[in-house]
Amino acid sequence: MYCDLMQANGRTHVEQGHCKYIDSELENAEPFTRKIHEDELWLYKNPRTESYVPTTILWPLVFIMPAIVILFVFLVYKDKTDIYQAVLSVTLALGFNGVITDIIKLVVGRPRPDFFWRCFPDGQTNPDFKCNGNPVLIKDGKKSFPSGHSSFAFASFGFIALYIAGKLHTFSLMGKGQSWKLCAFVLPICIALLIALSRTCDYHHHWQDVVAGSIIGYILAYMCYRHYYPPLDSQVCHKPYAALTHQIQLENVRNKNEQIKWI
Repeated sequence: MYCDLMQANGRTHVEQGHCKYIDSELENAEPFTRKIHEDELWLYKNPRTESYVPTTILWPLVFIMPAIVILFVFLVYKDKTDIYQAVLSVTLALGFNGVITDIIKLVVGRPRPDFFWRCFPDGQTNPDFKCNGNPVLIKDGKKSFPSGHSSFAFASFGFIALYIAGKLHTFSLMGKGQSWKLCAFVLPICIALLIALSRTCDYHHHWQDVVAGSIIGYILAYMCYRHYYPPLDSQVCHKPYAALTHQIQLENVRNKNEQIKWI
């Protein structure tokens, strides 16, 4: 998945090859096995349930929704520089988020709330506490912290919120006092929040996992957005830095031409 994002960013075949290797290693790596004490076993005995927001729904939301918003803005403003910079920004955020989230999951190795039933499907433990369940489910059961659903939801919809706020001048002098613009900013955040909260309701994550994942996702969304766009309180927050740089260069050329005419 991260490699597809790298390809979308126009990386070379060598970089993509390195990326696929990293992606494969992260996916196949064994998470840290954390010792579970008897007095905390209750934390991991929650019932196994299906995800309220399965990956078949999450991935289309995370990847397609930013594309729809960016395409809509392009159809309105016809700005090729903006669409290119926006795609770079969101793919960079999602790519960083995928790698960072996976690495933390492997290092921490926190069991999921339903880990007991993954480990002992029949409910019968043994003196050594060695799991006898499906190895794939057990491995995934050690990847609770942080929540990937939460981090991806906030990386994606957090970017959408920032992108919309920039285009509408929600936090600049031009847009203040117009509540509908604030609502347009808050709506994507609410969607991300609902996705994140669902992970505690279906017992796939602890609340700490969700909080950490949400913070990671939003911070990366903000960092990558600001790498390509000015602050949201700027009078030119609707334009990417690349367009502003080009505009400044054109103005410098005009000024030089004017000076030559006077000479």
